[in-house]
Amino acid sequence: MIRGSIAALVTPFDEEGKVDHKRLRELIDWHIEQKTDAVLVLGTTGETPALTDEEQEEIVKTAVDESAGRIPVIVSSGSNNTEESLAKSMIYQELGADALLVITPYYNKPNRSGMMEHFCTIADNVDIPVYIYNVPARTGICIDPGTVEELSKHRKIAGMKEASGDMSYFAKISALTGDDFALYSGNDDITVALMSMGAVGVVSVWANLMPDKVREMTHAFLDGDTEKARKMQLRYLNLINALFCETNPVPIKTIMNMKGMDVGSCRLPLGPVSSASRRVLRRLADEM
Repeated sequence: MIRGSIAALVTPFDEEGKVDHKRLRELIDWHIEQKTDAVLVLGTTGETPALTDEEQEEIVKTAVDESAGRIPVIVSSGSNNTEESLAKSMIYQELGADALLVITPYYNKPNRSGMMEHFCTIADNVDIPVYIYNVPARTGICIDPGTVEELSKHRKIAGMKEASGDMSYFAKISALTGDDFALYSGNDDITVALMSMGAVGVVSVWANLMPDKVREMTHAFLDGDTEKARKMQLRYLNLINALFCETNPVPIKTIMNMKGMDVGSCRLPLGPVSSASRRVLRRLADEM
């Protein structure tokens, strides 16, 4: 079970708008140096909907090659088409992914039986752990707690990234699932609160910018220093909130570039931040 900080990596682009594989390798090496517990590629923060299938596979190859077993690589393989998601899952497994993150099917809004079959179809056909990803603000659907309970019994479904922002919902699924089912916060602003209810870490956007602090905060909680974790969560709350002042990953890439991290702009349909948001991010970048 991965515990602590899982960085949901941005996808760096060069000046021509192409995937910058050299920069991606550098980012992965940096996360290893900073003791990040795992990296996630092809997630929401990685702008996957704007990547071609070929680009996605090349990103996985680069991440697996550069990690070289030094850090777990989780790959997002979700889709609202079950067969497509299964096909991608099998390809990414073959390419060396350590685990898969599978989002609840968006737009289709499946009923309970369809949701169950979707995840089980993927989990039944791969040999690596599968994590469910619940983010209703993006998908238009929230997976029912009872469905999570049933899926948690599947031997290949290892856990869940929960990004609804609803702490009551999180409490319900935490109460319904066992200790061997890993729950991760999908919201940087309430990570410590969710860890107090059973989360073992966070899949973090913030970790792109300050991986050492995210790891320090989560491991402080895991090691029993809950007061330190609480203080760190509140200390960085304004920064974390600013990272979501506009659609992720526009703000995080903006502030990373301000700090000289050279990850490029976002691909359309995501445009630049507003002038007001830029001023806020500039001030926060200068204060770091």
